[in-house]
Order: sequence, then structure tokens, then C-alpha cells
Amino acid sequence: MTEATIPFQRQGFDPVAAIGDLRRRRPVTRLEVPIGPPIWLVTRYEDVKAVLGDTERFSNDFSNITALEEAGISVEMNPGGLGFADPPDHTRLRKLLTPEFTMRRLKRLVPRIEAIVTEALDEMERRGPGVDLVETFALPIPALVVCELLGVRYEDRVEFLRHAEDRFDLSGDILASIGAMSQSLDYLEDLVARERRDPGDGLLGALLREHGEDLDDRELAGIADGVLTGGHDTSTSMLALGSLHLLTNPDHAKTMVGDDADAHDLVEELLRYMTVVQVAFPRFAREDLTVGGQDIAKGDMVLCSLSSANRDDAIGAGLEAVAPERSTSSSHMAFGYGIHRCVGAELARMELRIAYPALLRRFPGLRMGVPFEDLRFRELSIVYGVEKLPVEW
Repeated sequence: MTEATIPFQRQGFDPVAAIGDLRRRRPVTRLEVPIGPPIWLVTRYEDVKAVLGDTERFSNDFSNITALEEAGISVEMNPGGLGFADPPDHTRLRKLLTPEFTMRRLKRLVPRIEAIVTEALDEMERRGPGVDLVETFALPIPALVVCELLGVRYEDRVEFLRHAEDRFDLSGDILASIGAMSQSLDYLEDLVARERRDPGDGLLGALLREHGEDLDDRELAGIADGVLTGGHDTSTSMLALGSLHLLTNPDHAKTMVGDDADAHDLVEELLRYMTVVQVAFPRFAREDLTVGGQDIAKGDMVLCSLSSANRDDAIGAGLEAVAPERSTSSSHMAFGYGIHRCVGAELARMELRIAYPALLRRFPGLRMGVPFEDLRFRELSIVYGVEKLPVEW
């Protein structure tokens, strides 16, 4: 393990001990990488909040990554979407998208989410009494919810979901990851073109009907790609890891199927504890500045560790454990912070609040099929997760 890989690694549920050491001793650390601009890792809660909330001095614009051209990364590979955009482009796109993610609009999806969860549980029962919970529960639920949200038609769903996989795995070549994004965008652009000819009932159709003249196909593909990557892989990982925690903590499982308010608090605490998105989108310094007492030069890249920030004593005590009574919904960084905070946060919460209790009620005798020590977790990834989760009942 090198310092450059520390923010992308875990030990079980926990960030590696080394990142806690950095947070205490060197909260802003220079990462040694062979190419590109200097990269700084920010690990302390208040510093992370300051960086993510400052769009005047930090940029998300993908064009900054042209500093990595010697590695073959160019501005033409821009995956688009909200995550790699600055105001005013970001402001314009987010303003169009936000109304579709209000609780009022999202509530129309509740019956469909409940049906998708029930279908997944039915499939588990058909395959049982033992299955891989990732394959049968954690993976299909968010995938189909994203399809419902966007309005992806049934004939397109197999191809659509193929592009949702292996987007955040850093164990291979970074060019392969960016290439996967580019291929996904090409496919989504074709999907948008078809929607433009005949708008459906989902998010893409709504945006085309209301703002079609103001959005080109590539911009809409970028929005769809952001929803896909933000709502699929992350929710899959959270469903799997949260379920694993509940299977190994029977008292918390009882809380999850008890009072709704207590269950909601536990979901929020699990979001903080797991922080499946380990690192926020990279920021680039627009000017010479100082973060946490460390001087950073114009053009330097800044990586904010969300998993470290969510374990910082600055936001509470005993954060290395799950405390269901802890209320961190307004302070944790599981969905990021600032203008780039996950627009689909409420949708993710809805999925978890529906899926966890339904799983535990349907299979009250659910237990792990292998020892915890035999599970394989992602070794080097922006989005942390467990590869397989055998269970039985």
C-alpha cells in the first residue's frame, strides 16, 4: 500500500488505519504519482467541507485534466454531466434536473420501487434457500429503479445495464475506466436521440418535452450517465454492505424492522458509516491557496476523502461503530457537499428504507452463508463494495 492508494482502500467496513493517521498528523497530504499535476489528499471533515463548498477557488471542469495528456487522457474523453461541470453550465443543468428529484416527484416511484423489491425477493425465494445477495438483491433493485426513473424502455434495459458495470474499478488501467465512460456516453446519446423522436414518461422524456430545445443530445446523455453511475453502482454497494452489517448485528436488524423513525435514523447512520463513495470528484485549484495550513498551487488537483471525513471526531464521538440513535443526516458526507452534492440523495434513501426492512421481514432467518473473513471486497475502488454475499435461510 502506498499513500496514493490509501483513499481507495478499506479493511472490512473501515477505512484503512493509515488514513486516520494522516487525518490526525497530516490532514492535507501530497500524494506521490508519476504523472500529471500535484495531487493533494484532504482527510479532515472541516477541510473537506471547505473545499467541496468553494466553487470560487476550486473547479470541477474536466478540461483541467488535460494536464494528464501524457497519459493519453484528453478533453475529448470528457464524460460530461454535473460532476465534471462548473457554474454557469453546472447551474443551468442542475436547475433543470433538481425538480425531478424533489420528494413530491419521487413519491410517484414508491409503488414501483416496492414492486421491484418484491420481485427481487420473489426471485431469491425461487432460487433459495441460498443465494448471492449481491446478484439477486443489491444489483437488480437500483438498476431497475434507475431504468424506471430515466424511462428506459424494456427492450433497451439489458444493453443499458451492461454499461452500468465496472465504471469505478481502479484496479486496471485508468484509460480503460475512462474508455468505458466514453462508450457508455455514445450508447446513451443514441438512447437520447430515440427519446427525442418519441419522448417517454421518464426523466429523459420529461426533460426533452420541457427543455428539449435548450439541451443537445450529448448534454442529456451526460445527465443520464450521471444518474446511471450515481444511482446504480453506489446503491448496489450500499444495499449489499448495509445488509451485511444487519446480518452481523441482530440488534440493528431488529431496529430496521421496528419503528419507521428509528429505521430511518439507522439508514442514515449506515450511510455515514459505509460511505461507499470514498472520494469526491477531483477539484482543481483556480489560484494559489491554502487548505488546512497547507499551501496549494494553482492547477493542483485536490482529492477529498469522504470516508475519512465521516470518521472525523469533529462530527461526533465513537464514529468507528454504528450507533442507530445517532442523527447525522444533516452533517455526514456520504452524498458529498455543496453544489455537487448527489442530486439523487433522496431517491437513494427511499430505496434503502424500502429494501432493508422488506428483506429482513421476508427472510427472518436470513444468515450469512460463509464466514465474514471469506468475503471479497473491492480492493482499489472509488465506490467500495463487496463482490459477493452468499446468504441462506
